[in-house]
Amino acid sequence: MQIWVGLGNPGPRYALHRHNVGFMAVDVIADMHGFGPEQKKFQGWAREGRIGTQKVLLLKPATFMNESGRSVGEALRFYKLGTDALTVFHDELDLAPFKVKVKLGGGHAGHNGLRSIDQHCGPDFRRVRLGIGHPGHKDRVTGHVLGNFAKAEEDDLAAMLGAVGAEAEWLAKGDDVRFMNDVALRVQDMTP
Repeated sequence: MQIWVGLGNPGPRYALHRHNVGFMAVDVIADMHGFGPEQKKFQGWAREGRIGTQKVLLLKPATFMNESGRSVGEALRFYKLGTDALTVFHDELDLAPFKVKVKLGGGHAGHNGLRSIDQHCGPDFRRVRLGIGHPGHKDRVTGHVLGNFAKAEEDDLAAMLGAVGAEAEWLAKGDDVRFMNDVALRVQDMTP
């Protein structure tokens, strides 16, 4: 069993925020791989299914970003899993928009969702970093992160999310490099 967590804030007013791209990614994965219906569990919304031969629980914490670790920790304890079974999808300021990178462990770079998971579960989990770009100046970061994707970005966003969903089996198999390469190629093919 693997637990894949999408980070975001609950509620319709946050739905299209850049900060919610983690929620968007797990929703696309669930839809593309025929996961079961959403259930209220672990202080969030959970969907169970399979990606290839791997059993995966997709989780969107409903605790708001700053408390994501409470929800994630509860799910890991319930299944008696360590952070080696955990993958977190999150927005990444330090990546160009719509680039996707995977890394194991590391700091939280000021990301409150990652900080909370570090505090509750430890830092040694896999992160799928979904690039949202940096607005250029630190004073503009909050507005950028908590702002909606622009109309002009919607096709690129859909291409990135579709590629993540389509190539998720490589992630489930633990082949992070193949996942990143195939996502990059697929995004390149989908964008004009």
